[in-house]
Amino acid sequence: MPEPIIKLEDVWKTYQLGKTEVHALRGLSLEITPGAFVAIMGSSGSGKSTLLNMIGCLDFPTKGKVYLKGKDISKMTESQLSQFRGKILGFVFQEFNLLSNLNAMQNVMLPMIFQKMPMDGREERAGKILEIVGLKNRMLHQPSELSGGERQRVALARAFANDPEVIIADEPTGNLDSVTGRMIMESLTNFHREQGKTMVVVTHDPKIANYAEEIVNIEDGQIIKNHSTAREYLWKE
Repeated sequence: MPEPIIKLEDVWKTYQLGKTEVHALRGLSLEITPGAFVAIMGSSGSGKSTLLNMIGCLDFPTKGKVYLKGKDISKMTESQLSQFRGKILGFVFQEFNLLSNLNAMQNVMLPMIFQKMPMDGREERAGKILEIVGLKNRMLHQPSELSGGERQRVALARAFANDPEVIIADEPTGNLDSVTGRMIMESLTNFHREQGKTMVVVTHDPKIANYAEEIVNIEDGQIIKNHSTAREYLWKE
């Protein structure tokens, strides 16, 4: 069995709210292998957003260990972790998080700048990815000139900018209608199938979770169920 690309080992995350301690994660352990397509499911307050932050190495646990490609993230400086994370992980957010003063191509090129990719390579790669997600004719448009679905496709292209090994998508269809949402999930599925990318999708929606190969259900900061899916691609219009 291959070495996990992301591993959480007995992870606790505790927040102090006044005099009260809130345990968002309670001794949670999880392994994600290279090439997996995993959905994290849970209701509001279940701990899935905190789990997302741990999987994405965006936060440190109160107790326990988080490993990214076998490296203990607690042993890295913030600068080292940022560079390491930028090469291995790509993120897609519900709110798109595009910069309004940059056009589609410039938004996609931004992560490449942080990884110091040469200008010629940035433009070529951004153009290719935007073409793959069906935005060949919208590359020079500002976010305000794009529909919600087009903006999410720009965000998807940006997530793939540095050719990451893992894509983490947080409620990627939450602000979209059902037809556009299905298009986004099919794009993610195609990237997974054709490029072998590891996919982690955080959602509360069973229709979205059924695109994955494995569903991890979380409740009260603990995994309550972990099972394979039939990948039925359930979607009611």
